[in-house]
Amino acid sequence: MTTLRNTILHGDCVKALPMLPDRSVDFILTDPPYLVSYKPRDGREVCNDDNAAWLRPAFAEMYRVLAADGYCLTFYGWPHADRFMQAFRAAGFRPVGHFAFPKPYSSSVGHVRCQHESAYLLAKGNPRTASPLSDIVAWAENTGNKLHPTQKPTSILRPFVESYSPEGGIVLDPFAGSGSTLVAASALGRSYIGIEIDARYHAVAARRLNPA
Repeated sequence: MTTLRNTILHGDCVKALPMLPDRSVDFILTDPPYLVSYKPRDGREVCNDDNAAWLRPAFAEMYRVLAADGYCLTFYGWPHADRFMQAFRAAGFRPVGHFAFPKPYSSSVGHVRCQHESAYLLAKGNPRTASPLSDIVAWAENTGNKLHPTQKPTSILRPFVESYSPEGGIVLDPFAGSGSTLVAASALGRSYIGIEIDARYHAVAARRLNPA
């Protein structure tokens, strides 16, 4: 297990997560595909955003590797909230909180102006935190999605790592993208394990975590 600390693996998390022992990570913070076939104007894609084959097996594995009393914070796509919730519950997770991240700008405009992101806080067992966060988290920083099509600012991720993982613990992100969760974990003195299926973003994350 120690050999995987502070590592980002290149691969499909459904295949890579079985490498981790049961109850071997302390906190999971992840931003999986939203199942909406998202394609920004620059033509980039999010791998597996066009299917849900990975959804249940991935969350089942996340539940297995999480500590007996641990938290998982996962973003999700609201158009398929029912499918995400079914996967959470089938894995064994218990929803214990829901976060809204209002943005000062619109990501897209259609029937409504899309100006927020959403995430669930899931529990395995009966975890506790001494510093619960507000369920409204201002999205003060715009990354411009320069490193990844759905890049999250490290500034909004750090408080979750700090509040919902133990000092010196291991933070897992099975959909690591450009590595923002891992950067936030490292900055707070946590160990990290990341998994990213797309070679381009795996390389970006590796550079961010180990700059020359």
